[in-house]
Amino acid sequence: MKILVGICVIPGASAGEAADKLAEYRLHASPEAGLAHFAASTGIDFARYGLDDPIPYGPTNAIQSATAVAQAGGWTKRDLLGQLAIGGRYPVVSGTPAQVADELQRWIAVGEIDGFNLTRIVTPESYADFADLVVPELQGRGVYKTAYDEGTLRSRLFGAGDLLPARHAVGAFRPGALAAE
Repeated sequence: MKILVGICVIPGASAGEAADKLAEYRLHASPEAGLAHFAASTGIDFARYGLDDPIPYGPTNAIQSATAVAQAGGWTKRDLLGQLAIGGRYPVVSGTPAQVADELQRWIAVGEIDGFNLTRIVTPESYADFADLVVPELQGRGVYKTAYDEGTLRSRLFGAGDLLPARHAVGAFRPGALAAE
């Protein structure tokens, strides 16, 4: 089993560029939307609490790790509005490619995780920035692949070729399959 952590990465060619980009994103962000997203993830109705009221985080049928982190931090509604300003419950890492790579590597070493689920702030810019700025830095450090194995993912995972098996429902829609009936 692999453990992946959700994270928002906002890199820039310089620290100033990354800070400017983060500031720009915050201008267009909605802390309330971030809180609503967190509420949906945790099953907690934050409208019942004042900005600085203690929140009784407890077991719910929602994402337990999110409530555990909030409970451990003693987070109030004010804390959550500040932390969720970008619009999601994931931590934000911003800086130069080297700074971002340092932080990602630190998380892997300290948190004993296997990787990250990269979230987006702006599509496709968030992904393009990561690919163009951070990936080369990680590749230069030897911690990110520089090529992929031959074949499709399906073939590599299941070892049964590049197509779904004929018994799969989609197999009936392959060219020539309808004519054979």
